Amino acid sequence: MSSVRIAVVADIHHGADHMTKLGSAALPLLAEFRRFVADARPDAVIDLGDRISDSNRDTDLVLAREVAEAFRPMNVPRFHICGNHDRDHMEVADNEGLLGQSLGNTTLDIGGWRLVLWRADSRIRRPARDGMHGFVLAEADLLWLAGVVRQADRPLAIMSHVPVSGHAQTGNYYFERNPHLSTYPGAERVRAVLRMARVPVVCIAGHVHWNTLTVVDGIPHLTLQSLTESFTTHPGPSAAWALLELDDAIAWQVFGNDPFVQRLDAASTLRRWVPPLAPFHQPVERA
Repeated sequence: MSSVRIAVVADIHHGADHMTKLGSAALPLLAEFRRFVADARPDAVIDLGDRISDSNRDTDLVLAREVAEAFRPMNVPRFHICGNHDRDHMEVADNEGLLGQSLGNTTLDIGGWRLVLWRADSRIRRPARDGMHGFVLAEADLLWLAGVVRQADRPLAIMSHVPVSGHAQTGNYYFERNPHLSTYPGAERVRAVLRMARVPVVCIAGHVHWNTLTVVDGIPHLTLQSLTESFTTHPGPSAAWALLELDDAIAWQVFGNDPFVQRLDAASTLRRWVPPLAPFHQPVERA
């Protein structure tokens, strides 16, 4: 299997410093990421979304344009996903215009792997505006992903803004007390789709601002620390980005002030687990 190398950055949050996000450091850190990309010469660059910290539409358009301009000199194929902050005051079409590419769900074959850009709806609904609170998992997005998994004839590297592993948020600055905003309602339906995969699978996401590995049904789910987050690296930013190397193994290395390294056998991701036991209070049939 020919190898694939992908540089990944997440949750840039260009804008004013807010809470533990040091947005004022975003553009200088992106310049460092550009130098990394030039030296590493990956096959592709993936931005997992939340390029800005939203404020209002006019300000967000300016901030998003500055981030787009920071990516433009990278001389490798680059792909972007919208995060929730990219959607609070801007439409997908605004982001498409600034980044110069479509931001719909799509796949791309690189080497022996299929890169899946699952750009599911990432806008957080606000009660005062929408009458609901949180993410919405659109049926069309779920069905699209199910089709990709069902038809897969090579290993899948699935990229999204929002993680779907359902991993615990204990200790997370943003989400320990707001776990409902760390994933999609109904994320178990996504995991059920992934369980049907007959090829190796790895899932990569941002949004939760920390480095994690969670394995569910044998499938690894990795999340990448935010470029400008500081809650794990106080008082400075994490300056985090990652290099994903794919062949017969899945190698993940996060650089910066919050390093994290994982290496997994790709074939091992095909092993499905025994379904969980029913609640203990329910009777169990005995053979």
